[in-house]
Amino acid sequence: QVQLVESGGGSVQAGGSLRLSCATSGRTFSSYVMAWFRQAPGKEREFVAVVSSNSGRTYYADSVKGRFTISRDNAKNTVYLQMNSLQPEDTAAYYCAAGLYYSTQRTSYDYWGQGTQVTVSS
Repeated sequence: QVQLVESGGGSVQAGGSLRLSCATSGRTFSSYVMAWFRQAPGKEREFVAVVSSNSGRTYYADSVKGRFTISRDNAKNTVYLQMNSLQPEDTAAYYCAAGLYYSTQRTSYDYWGQGTQVTVSS
């Protein structure tokens, strides 16, 4: 069993930055592909970014490419999402997820955090 706990959300003005963290339990963190998803009110949860187990590969949704950076520290069992140049359309609850397959699909991930809210005002 893997437990995920996100932190770092908050309110920021457009153009600002936030860094989300997702701390995980368990000894097998380095075996998991880690991803970030987000869900705005009234919308489906959507893919944001993914990082492979050894950080060798990353992939981003077009909407965040060039502004967001996903990274992980396997020694700290933590994955991060650095978000720069935030825009109001980035407002959502952000979730980290762990799975065994490098994927942009929600169904590929077995473990989810509880989410952290990001609100961007114009």
